[in-house]
Amino acid sequence: MPYKSAAPHMGGHIEACSDCGEIREAYNSCCNRHCPQCGSIEKEKWVLAREADLLPVKYFHVVFTVPDKLNELFMHHKALMYNLLFTTVTNVMKRFGYNNKWAGGKMGMTAILHTWGQNLNYHPHLHLIVPAGVLLPDGKWKHTRSSGNYMFPVESVSNVFRAQMVAALRGFHKNRLLSQPVPGGLFDKPWVVYAKKAFGGPKQVVKYLGRYTHRTAISNDRILSVDDKNVTFTWKDYSQDYKKQVTTLPGHEFLRLFCQHISPHGFTRIRHYGFLSSASKKKSLAKIRASLKVKPPTTLAKDKSWQELVFDRMGIKPGVCKCCGGEMVVIETIPNRFRAPTRAPPQLPPTKPIAYKLAV
Repeated sequence: MPYKSAAPHMGGHIEACSDCGEIREAYNSCCNRHCPQCGSIEKEKWVLAREADLLPVKYFHVVFTVPDKLNELFMHHKALMYNLLFTTVTNVMKRFGYNNKWAGGKMGMTAILHTWGQNLNYHPHLHLIVPAGVLLPDGKWKHTRSSGNYMFPVESVSNVFRAQMVAALRGFHKNRLLSQPVPGGLFDKPWVVYAKKAFGGPKQVVKYLGRYTHRTAISNDRILSVDDKNVTFTWKDYSQDYKKQVTTLPGHEFLRLFCQHISPHGFTRIRHYGFLSSASKKKSLAKIRASLKVKPPTTLAKDKSWQELVFDRMGIKPGVCKCCGGEMVVIETIPNRFRAPTRAPPQLPPTKPIAYKLAV
């Protein structure tokens, strides 16, 4: 059975069904973005907002990875190096996008920072979701003409990425922003830029967004057991055709591996660029949709209550008994044992349960 964390020390409430008497305990969120259990509603709001930005075009998935020789620099200067990775990758993409040989216009992209592999080892890399086209200076949309796996030659992108990244690192060292020298041999091997095949359509992009963007280093369903000494978890070995492996580690070693992937305080690990940036998205998407002759979406995330969101997106009926469909009523509040309450107690369900619309 997967490990499930229960956190009564965070506070919460106890509900009872007014019809059958079924009892349910619900604990408060810890509100930590690295928690694999919390933040589901916020994730669904984010994904729904991204759905409103989707266009009826192909989308590519591109991954930029740095060599493991740079892992120590990244570990000791996380914010500086992560920001450099974002800046370098997006500058390279924009450079190719504006090149008339390949596209000749403004690209749009969503960049997502990941720092882990399946076995929790440190592995910083950037995932990009890229619409297959550009916004031209005259406001028209231009589809990319590439018939291959990606709209630019990946080898060329990789070479430019490596050259710009190494040049920036040497500049950091010259300006004494790094506590150690830049490692040698960075040009000995090609850097990995992996362009996956295009998504089948916008629906696949949404599925990817929901599964991937808000992922933490390890999910609860991969943790098999936890005791006073050890943690046992599963992972997929990519080098052996995704073969499932089981590893048991001492608790302190598991925590050390997990804590490597905690982002710096306030660091934004999901960013939007080009015509998807917050500064130009509204006007740019309006121009693109006019060029493609498509209408904007009518339903937005802000138009839905959290109750509607968790039902539509997660299949959960707030305030409704899972056994008989009766109304769940809060009968007791569980206090937070570690600190004084920082927010209002849970809101009581409405007298009349929400009318959920079941899909036919």
